[in-house]
Amino acid sequence: MTLSHDDAGILYLCEDEVKLACQHLDSIAVMHELFRLYASGETILPDEAYLAWANPLGESVRSLNMPGYVGGSINQAGTKIINGNIANPRRGLPRASGLTLLYDPTTVRIACIMEGAYISSLRTASVSLLATRLCAGRPIECAAIIGAGVLAQRHIELLVQQIPSLVKISLFDLDKQRVANMRTLLTPLLEDSHVVLIEETSAQRAVEGAQLIIPVTTTTTGYIPYAWLQPGAILVNVSLDDPLPDVVLQADKIIVDDWDLIKNDTRRLLGRMYRSGEIIGPDDPHPQGSRARRIDAHLGDVVMRERVGRESDNDIILVNPFGLSIEDIALATYVYQEALRLHLGTPLKR
Repeated sequence: MTLSHDDAGILYLCEDEVKLACQHLDSIAVMHELFRLYASGETILPDEAYLAWANPLGESVRSLNMPGYVGGSINQAGTKIINGNIANPRRGLPRASGLTLLYDPTTVRIACIMEGAYISSLRTASVSLLATRLCAGRPIECAAIIGAGVLAQRHIELLVQQIPSLVKISLFDLDKQRVANMRTLLTPLLEDSHVVLIEETSAQRAVEGAQLIIPVTTTTTGYIPYAWLQPGAILVNVSLDDPLPDVVLQADKIIVDDWDLIKNDTRRLLGRMYRSGEIIGPDDPHPQGSRARRIDAHLGDVVMRERVGRESDNDIILVNPFGLSIEDIALATYVYQEALRLHLGTPLKR
């Protein structure tokens, strides 16, 4: 993929322009291509830089800087910067905000700067839907979404578009106003798709009735036990710690996006379980005498059909996507090309 913007300047794309460009893209197909390239060794994924501190009000805030390179048909390097403060929604502001930067493939000068939070949420939901396709079993009639923020919205938008068998979405959030806001926002889409949105009274009720469960919360305390999951369920653990350890130990399949990032992370469930010796990676040697549970596959392995996502309709599958900067870079590259085609954006002098 060749970038064609005038290298004398930088093209800036605001959120509305990014959204407009995304309307013309198949984001799930982009993620499929990205994971094919990842599995073929045509990507570079350095460790992320994670900065956490307390702001003047004593709130915990963080900033992540995540560079990446995607080769093959995409041939693009860039950087994702995403900042977050979970107190922001109380101020009427998004919890996360950021920028995605793309570099000229030859000169590596910055070619494009675009609003990054929308791309981040869309690629997250697209990876969830890609994993759901790859692990498909019985038709999904009910999906449970835990949490009613931006990621919930992006997932629901894709769910109703991509799963024809879907008839119900069970939504739970501790904040009932957030659920009400979500319902108002998505009612036209849901009505057009003949999908009913049900506000559940507990996470348990939402999870137990669903074939697909997607937690999109900010909790650091697990609450979903294995016993809540019905035979054949797919749990896409987008959040940090929603599943309890028994889900990891008893699931029939566990699929991750990048094991090295996951095992080195000290903040999330699988990284902690790796350090305690309870799990090992897909290709790790099994320690003598250990009863550690092996992670079954990378998502890229399933895309390439080197490993299977599901062996029986009753398999309970845990998908644990860490979230990779190369996903943002891949999607942003297509957004940039579409923006050039549509003559979107504001040229900036260097």
